[in-house]
Amino acid sequence: MGLRPCEPNWDKVIGVNLWGVIQGTQVFAPGMMAQGTRGLIINTGSKQGITTPPGDPAYNVSKAGVKVFTEALQHELRNTEGCRVSAHLLIPGFVFTPLSAHGRSEKPAGAWTPEQTVTFMIERLEAEDFYILCPDNEVTREIDEKRILWAAVDLIENRPPLSRWHPDYAEQFDALLTEQ
Repeated sequence: MGLRPCEPNWDKVIGVNLWGVIQGTQVFAPGMMAQGTRGLIINTGSKQGITTPPGDPAYNVSKAGVKVFTEALQHELRNTEGCRVSAHLLIPGFVFTPLSAHGRSEKPAGAWTPEQTVTFMIERLEAEDFYILCPDNEVTREIDEKRILWAAVDLIENRPPLSRWHPDYAEQFDALLTEQ
């Protein structure tokens, strides 16, 4: 089922995805800040860390942690006198990499290449975005925004968790996606 936090998968996923980000920041940020020059810390989150779809709770928890950690980091950096380092949260869409290939040799039509993702990230960094929410060839920013809003409204309206996948709310969510 994947819900038991003591399963080895949880330790590995959280160790890499969350602790790797935290420990990397703890090692490199102080030196970056001490230099007094402009610097960027870009942590890779995931849309799954925001909308938390069912199926891979360890991954969702790890990426939700990266989001919260990076938000807190940016707050601390911007409130540190003389600090010229900023933090940013990269939230990629479907990117075709060896890690996501799962045995495929050709890029699926819906995926972006790593180069497309980096180009988009640089454009958004130049615009000084904190949240770098990347679309891909399947999901537009508008759809991502609707999914994120739906997840937030679950809490506000006290709907069942993950109501997007709940049979009592499926039609309402589908209607939201088709709204103009």
